[in-house]
Amino acid sequence: QVQLVESGGGLVQAGGSLRLSCAASGRTLSTYHMGWFRQAPGKEREFVAAVSWNGGSTYYASSVKGRFTISRDNAKSTVYLQMNSLKPEDTAVYYCAARLGLLQINYGLGSAYNYWGQGTQVTVSS
Repeated sequence: QVQLVESGGGLVQAGGSLRLSCAASGRTLSTYHMGWFRQAPGKEREFVAAVSWNGGSTYYASSVKGRFTISRDNAKSTVYLQMNSLKPEDTAVYYCAARLGLLQINYGLGSAYNYWGQGTQVTVSS
């Protein structure tokens, strides 16, 4: 079992930055690929970014590429999402998730992730 807890969300103006953190407990995080997803009110959950177990591969949704950066520190069992140049359409609850398997095949598929955090709210004002 892996327990995930997100933090770092909040209210920010458009153009601003936030860094989300996802701390893991239970089994070591270093064996899991990690992803960030988000869900806005009235919309389906969508993929944001993913990183392989060793940080060697990263994947991004086209809507955030160039603005967001996913990283991890396995020694701290923590995954980060640095979000720059935030836009009002980035407003959502952000979730981190953990999974095994071949990340490059379906990194954006939420059902492929085994463990989820409770989410942290990000609100971007215009």
